[in-house]
Amino acid sequence: MEHIVTVQEAVTAFEPWMEPTAAELDAIEAEAPVIAAEVELLDALIMTLDRPVSELDERRIRRARRRVLGARRELANRSATVSASGVGA
Repeated sequence: MEHIVTVQEAVTAFEPWMEPTAAELDAIEAEAPVIAAEVELLDALIMTLDRPVSELDERRIRRARRRVLGARRELANRSATVSASGVGA
């Protein structure tokens, strides 16, 4: 007869301490535009892996890079404003 033993990770996988905190979820939400822009850039780069880069591809990649930089700038400005106002402290 074989014994059935539970795996500790499976038993504790839904423990409250393993869930993200409200602060972590807020940070993810704040970074969502940057993540979306980086995914768009990655998609544009992946499209050019198996074929020569056309002028349209170059423009798409350039626009995607600008969106990433803009999203990162907005995130940095937002976090600088929050820390300067003392709300984040």
